[in-house]
Amino acid sequence: MEIRQQPTILARSTAEDVASTQISGSTTRHWSKTQAQWAAATLLAMMAGYLDGYGFFFLKTYVSFMSGNTTSTGLKIGQGVFQAAIPSAIAIVFFATGSFLGNVLTQSKFRHSHRLVFGLIAIFLAIVSVLHWSGLSAVNTEIVFLCLSMGMANPALSKIGAEAVSVTFVTGSLSRLGGYLASAAAGKPLKEAQGPIATPLFREIADSYLSRAWVEATIWSAFLVGAVLAGIAGSSDFRTWALLPPMAVMLALSLFSSVD
Repeated sequence: MEIRQQPTILARSTAEDVASTQISGSTTRHWSKTQAQWAAATLLAMMAGYLDGYGFFFLKTYVSFMSGNTTSTGLKIGQGVFQAAIPSAIAIVFFATGSFLGNVLTQSKFRHSHRLVFGLIAIFLAIVSVLHWSGLSAVNTEIVFLCLSMGMANPALSKIGAEAVSVTFVTGSLSRLGGYLASAAAGKPLKEAQGPIATPLFREIADSYLSRAWVEATIWSAFLVGAVLAGIAGSSDFRTWALLPPMAVMLALSLFSSVD
């Protein structure tokens, strides 16, 4: 009996070691993916704030803030100035179109579909820049391509770990931030905790209401920084080159990001 049990015990020990190694490797990959998602989401939110500021400053139309465009469209229609409602209406239609296209691509079987989305956004920004440089650009044309870009960006990266995020509009981020802070203040237990979260600062934080609030605050802050940068660009003679920074960011993400 003892001789028969030894191989069995040895086999069980070996199997447990293999399983432990696999679980550890899986966790490491998960943390690395979370770091990549957080870093990419921060860049996307900054780009969205920048382009929204660019649209508001130069085109008098938001390119990611569709709540504002919906209010503007309705207000101008109510005032009977239908011509003035066209830019914001175009923005709404093509943002929704971009969201549709982005979801189709990210839900497809293409490998690294998010990179394809980022690449298309870089192309759209390049088209707007070339049209502007050649003197062929028009306000509504710029709105079309910029809103397509913003609509596609959100489906390309909608989560950091298990936390749902919105990188192109921050009303939801602020709403979730307030909810998480309220739950933390009330001492509510966290439902479905996901374990430690790896941050872009190469340190882990425990999953909690406060850490989830930090995720949302990061996205909002990045959006704000992007808008500040757009204000700086808009206050100087920089419009000719204004889309080069977000275009470079999207090109880099299309080549090097690893968020899926």
